[in-house]
Amino acid sequence: MTFLEEIKRRRTFGIVSHPDAGKTTLTEKLLLFGGAIRVAGAVKNNKIKKGATSDFMEIERQRGISVATSVMGFEYSGYKVNILDTPGHQDFQEDTFRTLTAVDSVIIVIDAAKGVEPQTEKLMNVCRMRKTPVIVFVNKMDRPAQDPFTLMDEVENQLKIKVRPLSWPINNGPDFKGVYNIFNRSLKLFTPDIQEIQERIKFEDLSDPRLEDHIGSDAEVLREELELVEGIYPEFEQDEYLSGNLAPVFFGSALYNFGVQELLDSFVQIAPIPQPSTTEERVIDPKEEAFSGFVFKIHANIDPNHRSRIAFVKICSGRFERNKVYKNIRLGKTFRISSPTAFMASQKEVIDEAFPGDIIGVPDTGNLIIGDTLTEGEEIHFKGLPSFSPELFRFVENADPMKSKQLAKGVDQLMDEGVAQLFTSTFNGRKIIGTVGQLQFEVIQYRLEHEYNAKCRFEPLQMYKACWIESDDPKVLTEFKKRKYQKMAKDKLGRDVFMADSSFILQMAQDEFKSIRFHFTSEF
Repeated sequence: MTFLEEIKRRRTFGIVSHPDAGKTTLTEKLLLFGGAIRVAGAVKNNKIKKGATSDFMEIERQRGISVATSVMGFEYSGYKVNILDTPGHQDFQEDTFRTLTAVDSVIIVIDAAKGVEPQTEKLMNVCRMRKTPVIVFVNKMDRPAQDPFTLMDEVENQLKIKVRPLSWPINNGPDFKGVYNIFNRSLKLFTPDIQEIQERIKFEDLSDPRLEDHIGSDAEVLREELELVEGIYPEFEQDEYLSGNLAPVFFGSALYNFGVQELLDSFVQIAPIPQPSTTEERVIDPKEEAFSGFVFKIHANIDPNHRSRIAFVKICSGRFERNKVYKNIRLGKTFRISSPTAFMASQKEVIDEAFPGDIIGVPDTGNLIIGDTLTEGEEIHFKGLPSFSPELFRFVENADPMKSKQLAKGVDQLMDEGVAQLFTSTFNGRKIIGTVGQLQFEVIQYRLEHEYNAKCRFEPLQMYKACWIESDDPKVLTEFKKRKYQKMAKDKLGRDVFMADSSFILQMAQDEFKSIRFHFTSEF
C-alpha cells in the first residue's frame, strides 16, 4: 500500500463525555466490532473480573472510572481506527484537553435521560475552538429517556452546533424496539437479552407494509417522526460536518452493542483523514515525506513490573521507522527509537513503521516531556499543549522516612504525566503539588503506594493561583522576586512561579508591576 493510501485509511478520534454517560462502554463495543477484543468488559460490576480494556490501571478498575487517557488501535473494513478513550471526570479534564490536540475528530457520548451535562459543554468548547468535527452518540436508549426531539434541541442550544440525526430511535426504556438508520436506510430491532450482533433489515421505502410486521403500531409513529426530521433538520453534508459546523447524531445502547455498528460504519465513511497540524513556524501537512510528531501524554509505570515509562507520540507527517535517528527539538539531541509500540490500552506490540494519524509509544527514561517535538532535523515547535494553573494545592510530605528515594522518584515520574504539577518553594524548599481537582490527590497517593511502594501525606495549603511570570526587564523581575520571596516557587522545568494567596493579592501585584506578564497556562 502506498504512503498516501495509508494516510487516507487512518481515522484517529477521541471519545469524550460527562462521567457515567457510557463512554468507556462504547469504546469496549467499538473494539469488539473491530475484532480487537473477544469479550467486552464490565466497567461497573466489580464481581466480574474482566474489566474494561481501556481502564487498565488498578485504581480505574476499583472505582469504575477512567483516570487516564487510553489509546487503542484496530483494523475495520480496510480502515485503521485509532481510539483515544479519555477521562470523563472533571478532575482529569487537563488530560482530556491535551488528548483533543492529538485527534482529528471526536465522538461525544450523551446519556439519553440526563441530556447535555456540564462537562460535555466544556469539552465541546475545546472542540469548537479547534474546529474539530464531532459526532454525537445518544446512549442508554434501553432505559427511560428524554424525547429525541427535546434532546436534539438541547444539543443544539447547549453545545451551540447544528445537528442532523443519521439514525432515529423507536421508543425508549422498556418499550425500546430499535433504531432506523437514516444514513443507509435500514431497520435494526432491539433484543435486550443478548449481546450478539443483529442483522439489519433493509427498508428503502418506509411506506412498505412490512414495517408493521416488525414494529407494529409504532410504524406509523416512526414514519411521522422521520418526516419531521427531514423537514426540521438540514440535509447531511459531509463538508459541513468536517468544518465543525454540523454534528451527525446516532442513537443506541452501548451496553447491548446496539446502534454501535451503525455508528462505526458511518464514522469510517465520513470522518476526516489525518489533518494538517500547526507549529509556531508553519503548518505541517500529513502528506509531507519528512517525519514529525509531538508528545501529548506520558504514562509512568505503564507496566509496574518493569517500572516502564511511555511517551505517547502523535505522528503528524511522514513515515515513522523503527531504529531511525530522530531529533528532540527541545533538547537539540538525536536519538534512536529501538522498540516503538502500538497500543491496545496496556497491551503493547513492537512495530516497524507507523503513519500520520497513528499514536505510537516511545519507551523513555525521563528525557521526553509533554509538548516535545520530534522530527528528522527540522526546527519546528508544535503548539497547543498547555498546562493549566492548578486550583488546589497541598504540601507533600514523606510518611515513611525509609522510603524517601521511592517517594522522590514516584512524585517526579507522576508529575511528568501532566495530571498534576510540582512546585518547589524558593523560601523553604518544600514540595507543593497543584491539581485542578481533589480526586487527583487520591489517585497520586494511591499510585505512589501501589506502584512505587512509597507513602505520602498531604498537608493543606491555602493558595489562590499559581502564575508563571516573565518580564523583558531583568531588574523589575529581580525586584519582584525579592519582594515576593516567601511566595515564589520554581516549577519542574525551573521556571519562576508566583503563588498568590488570593485574587486581591494577585490583582495588587499585577497593578504594581505593569511590566511583568502573569501567565495562567504554562504555554507561553
